[in-house]
Amino acid sequence: MSERIVTPDPSNVGLDEIRHRAVTAARAAAAKVGAGTVILEVGAVLAITDYFVVTSGANARQVRTIVEEVEASLGGSAGIKPLRVEGLDDARWVLIDYGDFVVHVFLEEVRRYYDIERLWSDAPRVEWEVQAQDGDADEAGARTVVPT
Repeated sequence: MSERIVTPDPSNVGLDEIRHRAVTAARAAAAKVGAGTVILEVGAVLAITDYFVVTSGANARQVRTIVEEVEASLGGSAGIKPLRVEGLDDARWVLIDYGDFVVHVFLEEVRRYYDIERLWSDAPRVEWEVQAQDGDADEAGARTVVPT
């Protein structure tokens, strides 16, 4: 897997801001027709990051387009850059590591094969498409749903 290392974001942000950034990444992926985009809140079960954003594209070109949109959206709105990006050469599984959250952009068949949502099935999902209308939703329009 190829790796591109970028200067890390020096800011120290809270969980609400991290969640907002993960939602921004999910919305950016969806804007480029990322399929089945989900946000998993993995912080309680995985000490190295708080959220996984998982999405997929139909072909390598779409995977690269989704990656570019996520980077542009976070770079523009939040002014942050990833710590590292891996997998761009073959664009089968691209990992965009922002430290506090990680974006996984898969080719559809590779996503089915690895099925990381099943591996992290105990992690609550963040419903990010919901618009803030009640006390459970934050300003980004996201709320956590605990698996039952």
